[in-house]
Amino acid sequence: MFKQGRYSGLIKPISYLLDLSIIVGCVFLFEINITNVYGFLIYVGLFWVIIAFTNHFYEIHRHTRIVQILTLLFKQMLFFSIILYAFIGLFKQPNISRLELGNYLLCTFILVTFVKFLIYFLLNIYRSTLGGNFRSVIVIGNNEKTRQLINIFNTRQDFGYKFQKQFTIKDDDFSLQKCFNYVIENDIHEIYSSVAGLSNKQINMLTDFADNNLRELKFIPDNKDIYSKKLKYEYYDYIPILSLRSIPIQEPLNKISKRVFDILFSSCIIVFVLSWLTPIIAILIKLESKGPVFFKQSRNGFNYKEFDCFKFRSMTPNENAHLNQATKGDMRITKMGAFIRKTSIDELPQFFNVLFGDMSVVGPRPHMVSHTNMYARKVDKFMVRHFVKPGITGLAQVSGMRGEIEDDKDIINRVKYDIFYIENWSLLLDLKIIVQTFVNALRGEEKAY
Repeated sequence: MFKQGRYSGLIKPISYLLDLSIIVGCVFLFEINITNVYGFLIYVGLFWVIIAFTNHFYEIHRHTRIVQILTLLFKQMLFFSIILYAFIGLFKQPNISRLELGNYLLCTFILVTFVKFLIYFLLNIYRSTLGGNFRSVIVIGNNEKTRQLINIFNTRQDFGYKFQKQFTIKDDDFSLQKCFNYVIENDIHEIYSSVAGLSNKQINMLTDFADNNLRELKFIPDNKDIYSKKLKYEYYDYIPILSLRSIPIQEPLNKISKRVFDILFSSCIIVFVLSWLTPIIAILIKLESKGPVFFKQSRNGFNYKEFDCFKFRSMTPNENAHLNQATKGDMRITKMGAFIRKTSIDELPQFFNVLFGDMSVVGPRPHMVSHTNMYARKVDKFMVRHFVKPGITGLAQVSGMRGEIEDDKDIINRVKYDIFYIENWSLLLDLKIIVQTFVNALRGEEKAY
């Protein structure tokens, strides 16, 4: 019977108790010099629960990705650290050791992270190896999306889903009543249904059945439907409103954190890299060809506003530099230019653009103004890229979509990656893209010319 549970009702309470035990127990490991220890314990414990509830810290599902758990951990500890140091002022505790309080915070962060991932991986092993904590599912519909979902159910044993049956809507003998009977007779926990092919009446019947029989119902969107987009659900009084696109970077806290990261990262590159590299590159560029060391080009940025994008000059001065992109074997590229383009060194001056606020370290790559105007007319959703600042590197670039645009497919795929980045931004995603950019630069890329 232990295998039949949909969820173990003890997992979340145990997680709470373990974390609170860490929060309380670690206090006695450090000489923080607190006047009222028990008052402090009540304070940190209460606020930990409040922050966790607000942050959905314990809402970890079987399909939750590791990067999402890391995001929750950093958000939880960020707010907890603010509350922790606020205790000094709120309760007038000038004798508290700030250093020991910091050590306490670091210790709790390490232990809570360890426990969080320990529970996560133990549950995955429990599902994949022992077959416990599983959920029986059926799928209604037969298309590419449903086939992909069934493949996930069958291959990702750690998710704990057991696929039982697929019902094809287009079959002559298909009826929802047959699905309902099967769900009841086989004790199915979750129903996954494709939106395509079902009428509004059938969707309502399916919803009513799931509600009345305590089954979870989840819809798989059709690619041609509006519901395939990442929607933001809001209420205006009692009226539900769907926004077509949610942009995390536009949230005030996210905007500030991204800007702070950009300033710190670009400052480090300018001080510790460009300060000594620029004179060397300048001499090598000047020795090979006449012209300026830096190349300045107008590009479109946030809200389509034009700005001057800086690069190390990699071509001989020419009238077509602002109109034609570099191609393979381009005769305008110098020998030194070929090297700095291959290693992406030519892009480093753009960290000044980041510092000035025209660009971000990570974001959709900006195009020449002439190309931007052309793509805006011919490529669907191209302008969505301008909802955020352009970047020195981006998700599209580390995914193989960098360099010359040879046909429409190249720019269409690049836009898809850019929109995914905009809708799914996080600082951890930025860090992952930066690391991948560095790795790609060391390996060398085919289209880096």
